[in-house]
Amino acid sequence: MSSLIAITTFIYIKGTGRFQNSELGSISYQHQWDTASKEYKYLPFIYQGSTVTNNGNNLESGMVLANNKIAITYATEAVENKSKVKVATCLMNNKTWAVQKILSVEHWLVISMSYDAETIEMTLSSAVDAVGSTVPNFVLTKSKVGSLPTTGQITNS
Repeated sequence: MSSLIAITTFIYIKGTGRFQNSELGSISYQHQWDTASKEYKYLPFIYQGSTVTNNGNNLESGMVLANNKIAITYATEAVENKSKVKVATCLMNNKTWAVQKILSVEHWLVISMSYDAETIEMTLSSAVDAVGSTVPNFVLTKSKVGSLPTTGQITNS
């Protein structure tokens, strides 16, 4: 007897929308970045996960979409806005399509896209640019990064 393992990737592209790549038309899903359950519409895409060089200076990921008017509109808008992308890959219940377990959560910036007659590929990059020495503006808080030192005295035991 074989068993089916259902995995769905949920993506939130800031300013563009919420999408998922399961076989359903839409799925209600609430993640840590949502204040309430949101509808994630079906968009046929393949999320390629991340790749990193040995010295850690190149962290990239990619999404491949079918080349059609809807997908190219979303991709162009995301590149032009340098949109932030949140990706959650989840193990799903085969019968109810409810999230059973979150396998990974990743945060990216859309940096470029390329396309041909059949596919669109969006390149996603880490929000920290080691070459250009830019870091997104935000305040370090305990909720974002964990415990923070309260003195300038930091030792390595």
